[in-house]
Amino acid sequence: MFNKKDLKLFKAKGITPGQVEEQLEHFRKGFPFIQLDAPATPGNGIIQLSGQDVERYAKIYEDRLDRIDVIKFVPASGAATRMFKELFAYLEDLEGSKDEGLLLKSYPQLADLLQSADSLPFINQLRKELSSDGMDVDDLVRQNRAGDIVQKILDKPGLGYGNLPKGLIRFHAYPDRSRTSFEEHLVEGAWYAQSAGAEVRLHFTVSPEHMDSFKNHLEEVRKMYEDLFKVRYLVNFSVQQPSTDTVAVDMDNIPFRDESGNIVFRPGGHGALLENLNNLDEDLIFIKNIDNIAPDRMKSIAIRYKKALAGLLIEFQDNIFTALRELESNDVSPDRLQEICEFVGSNLCKMEKKVDQDSAGKVKLMLKEILNRPLRIAGMVKNEGEPGGGPFWVRQPDGRIDLQIVEASQVSPDQTGILKKSTHFNPVDLVCAVKDYRGDTFDLVKFRDPETGFITEKSISGQPVKAQELPGLWNGSMAGWNTLFIEVPVETFTPVKTIYDLVREEHLQK
Repeated sequence: MFNKKDLKLFKAKGITPGQVEEQLEHFRKGFPFIQLDAPATPGNGIIQLSGQDVERYAKIYEDRLDRIDVIKFVPASGAATRMFKELFAYLEDLEGSKDEGLLLKSYPQLADLLQSADSLPFINQLRKELSSDGMDVDDLVRQNRAGDIVQKILDKPGLGYGNLPKGLIRFHAYPDRSRTSFEEHLVEGAWYAQSAGAEVRLHFTVSPEHMDSFKNHLEEVRKMYEDLFKVRYLVNFSVQQPSTDTVAVDMDNIPFRDESGNIVFRPGGHGALLENLNNLDEDLIFIKNIDNIAPDRMKSIAIRYKKALAGLLIEFQDNIFTALRELESNDVSPDRLQEICEFVGSNLCKMEKKVDQDSAGKVKLMLKEILNRPLRIAGMVKNEGEPGGGPFWVRQPDGRIDLQIVEASQVSPDQTGILKKSTHFNPVDLVCAVKDYRGDTFDLVKFRDPETGFITEKSISGQPVKAQELPGLWNGSMAGWNTLFIEVPVETFTPVKTIYDLVREEHLQK
């Protein structure tokens, strides 16, 4: 099936023919649905913290900071195309329209946005760009000339936001300046991710074409924020590895080739970032999406809970490490094994195990296998209709029932009843520990479930193709991790999915 040209392409990407064959087999057979047991809910898989709990766990984290290395991991590779989808559609419709005022009536959100244009965090830059062409925002709004404004937002000359990643778009306006979402993550990191010596480590995954822009932006603002917060930023960037790309196929599951006869590969989705995460060796890793960031007036609650989640992780990891060291010894009693079983059954997976002298050996091996894994604490907000994954109890092939983040696409139609009973939503608010009790870093790839990828239909040059995404970073790629779900306030989840979110109340710095 593969010719010499194909094999040369595979080698350049760092992909073996066997891996491509495996991907093709997934196209042919599909991915199995997971087996839901029940939604995780408060008191049954989701932990609710009292105010005292939050303060106690936050203090545990703060007291440990001088002895651990901490980093904030921010997936920032995505383009902002979807953020401006409706604006692109408006320009396309405008080309065939004779009456822009009438067209604007069919875009009520855009019309409302223009009426509140002064609230846009990039209004000063937009005014400057329009002024250079002899135009004024207020005049254009009065004249229903939305197209001129939209053009300046999306294109160059202008702000050029239509071709930028979200990290380089201004999200919030302050009296002295407006900040990009990248800057806001620098600010948030200084408030909860300082290690010893006032060092703030952050890692951003970016697309190759925007790497230089991110680095230049960092150097423009680094000193200002280092002076403001009296910290030193240690910021690294990485790109999605070519070896994580997946082959595209036609509707008959045959590798799709371009006009030059080359097999076409596509990015493997955010699950590909597991390789980037796997290259970090800090003791504690915060994970948060680039577009989920609040202005300063709302940051305090997010920071408070971030510290609390980290403190809970530290306490829980201490208990796991104590248990693992005892399990390594030869004199752990059946009674102590029973206690560890109850600890595991109460927190990590549903299990009932009665331990006696005859079963002690097998129980020890089982507990070591369960406990010696990467650990994550995942914040969960009450579901208010947001799309995406949620917390569930999942039945594994070996009969074990454990906690997983599950996407709707992973669930078979006959289990949608369980899916609909979910009360909470995954906002991608994670704190992770990736070292074992000996201090060695886990190989995270070993804890990914390769059977949790999924297949989508796309188009290349007008031709339909099927694409394959790797197991998602926080669901299938972390399927083998130990997980705790914690309820966090909805105020900690302030995403920007469209331009209209920028003028919602939570994103305005009053």
